[in-house]
Amino acid sequence: MTRPSIDRDEMRRLARLSPFELKDEFLRLAAAFQTDAPGQKEKSTAHMLNAGRGNPNWIATGPREAHLALGHFGIAESRRVWTADDLGGMPERHGIAARYDRFTRAHPGLPGIELLTDCLALAVDRLDLDREALIHELTDAAIGDNYPLPDRMLPHTERIVRGYLHEELMDRRPPADRLDLFATEGGTAAICYAFDSLLRNGVLRRGDRIALMVPLFSPYLEIPQLDDYRFEVVRIEANRFTEAGVREWRYPTEEVAKLEDPAIRLLCLVNPSNPPSLELSRRVAAQIKEIVATRNPGLVIVTDDVYGTFVEGFRSLAAELPRNTLLVYSYSKHYGCTGHRLGVIGLHRDNVIDDAIAALPPADTARLSRRYRSLTVAPERMRFIDRMVADSRQVALNHTAGLSLPQQAQMALFSLFALLPEGRRYKERIREIVRRRLGLLMEGSEMRMTDDSQRAGYYVELDLLSQASLAAGPEFAAYLRSTYEPTEPLFRLAEQTGVVLLNGGGFDGPEWSVRVSLANLDDLDYLKIGHHLRQILQDYLEEWRSGLD
Repeated sequence: MTRPSIDRDEMRRLARLSPFELKDEFLRLAAAFQTDAPGQKEKSTAHMLNAGRGNPNWIATGPREAHLALGHFGIAESRRVWTADDLGGMPERHGIAARYDRFTRAHPGLPGIELLTDCLALAVDRLDLDREALIHELTDAAIGDNYPLPDRMLPHTERIVRGYLHEELMDRRPPADRLDLFATEGGTAAICYAFDSLLRNGVLRRGDRIALMVPLFSPYLEIPQLDDYRFEVVRIEANRFTEAGVREWRYPTEEVAKLEDPAIRLLCLVNPSNPPSLELSRRVAAQIKEIVATRNPGLVIVTDDVYGTFVEGFRSLAAELPRNTLLVYSYSKHYGCTGHRLGVIGLHRDNVIDDAIAALPPADTARLSRRYRSLTVAPERMRFIDRMVADSRQVALNHTAGLSLPQQAQMALFSLFALLPEGRRYKERIREIVRRRLGLLMEGSEMRMTDDSQRAGYYVELDLLSQASLAAGPEFAAYLRSTYEPTEPLFRLAEQTGVVLLNGGGFDGPEWSVRVSLANLDDLDYLKIGHHLRQILQDYLEEWRSGLD
C-alpha cells in the first residue's frame, strides 16, 4: 500500500475531532475508493466496509409485531367509542380486558397477537399487575392520544422495565430499595439530562473534579470540557498487560485507587466498556465498593450499561452501590432499535444525590425553591429524579414532559419479550453473532487478544503498537510511533481498501488503537477487515525492514 493522500499535518489537525466526526472523513475516502477511476476498474465492484458506527444490523421482530398488534386493537377500541369516517375516540378502560380477549379470538392469525398475549400474561403473573389497568395503559399508549402521565414514566411500564433491569442488569439479585425510572429519548438524552441536572441542582459545580474510566464513549470525554462544566478530569486507565505483552483492557488497583480522593465528586463509566467491550471485573467492583464505604462515601457514579445484556451474569454497579449510582440504559443495541430512541435513567429511592441536595447551603436551597416552585408547594422535598424530568423541559414545560407513549409501549413489550423463552433464545442468538464475528476478525488479522469470560464483544479495541511489538519487537513499534501519525493506518484503510474504523485515541484509549464495531456488517466482512489490518501492518513491517538493510 502507498501512503494516503492526506499529509501528516492534516491528519494531526483532523485527529482533534470527535471520532464520530473524524469518521466522516474516512467515509469520504472510502466512498471515493468505490468509484471508477482510469486504470482501476476493479474499484467499481468494491464495497465500503463501515465498521465505525455501532448501529446493529439485526432487529427483534417479535416484540415489534406485538406492538403493531396492540395498535390494531387500539384502533378497534377507538372506533368502538366514536366512529365517523377516520374519526375515533379514546379507548375506554372499563371492560377492556374482556374486549381484548374477544379481539384475540376474532383475529387468531394477526401477526404478533399471540406474543402480545403472552407478554401481558407474564406481566400479570410475574409482576402482579392488574390486567385491566395494564391493557388499558398499553392500549392508550400505543394510540398516543394523551400526554405522558405521570410525566416521568407510565406506572405499569415502569414496573415492567424495573423487572427487566433487575433480570438483565442485576443478575436477578436487585437491592431491596426501589429503583425509580425516568423514560428518556434514548441513552443519549439520559446522559445529557444527568449532567445538566447534577449541575443545576448544585450536586456538581463548574470546575469540580470528576473521574472517567477510560477508554470511554467519547461524549463522556467531551461534555466535561464544555464551558458549562469545565470539570477537572482524573483518568482511570485500563492499562494492564499480560506477561506476554497482550493488552488486557483491565484497570490496575493503583488506577482505581485514585477514587479515594474525596475531592472527586463524580465517576463515569460505560459497563461493559466502549470500546474494549468488557464488563467491569469483580475485583474492581469490589475495590470501588470499599472506597465508597471508607474513603469517598458521597461519590456519585453514572454507569452506562447499554451492553450489559451481551455478558452472561452481568451485574451493574447500580446493584452493588445503589445509594451512589445513576443507571443509564438504552434498548438500542440489544433490540436493534436505535431509531426508536428508547432509554431510561434509574435511581434508587435512598441515594446520595438527594442527600447532597438536602445538605445544600440556604442560598442554594432558596435558588432551587424558586426554580421549582411552580411545580410543587414544597420544592425542597422534590426528588432529584423528578427534578431531571422538569429540567428536561426547562421546568416551565414540565406538564408536557416525558417520552412519547407509543415509545413507552414498545419499551414495555421489548422488556416483557426478554423475560419470555423467546426473548432468551433471541439473546443467545445475538451474543453468538458478535462472538462469531470477533473470531473471524481475529482470524483474518492474526492478532492476539486475551480470553475473557466477561467480554461483551459488541466492539473490540485493537492496540496496533502492542500488536506490532508482539509481531516484530519493540523496535518496530518505536519506528511506527516516530514515523507516522497514529491515525495514518485508518486513512490508509479508508482510502485504499474502503474499510472505515474509528480511532481509539478519540475514546481516550491508546493513540495507536482502533475500534471495530462487530454489530453492523456481514460475518465474512470481518474476515476481510482482519486481512486488511494484517496487510497494513505487514506493509509497515516490510518498509521498516527495508530501511534496516
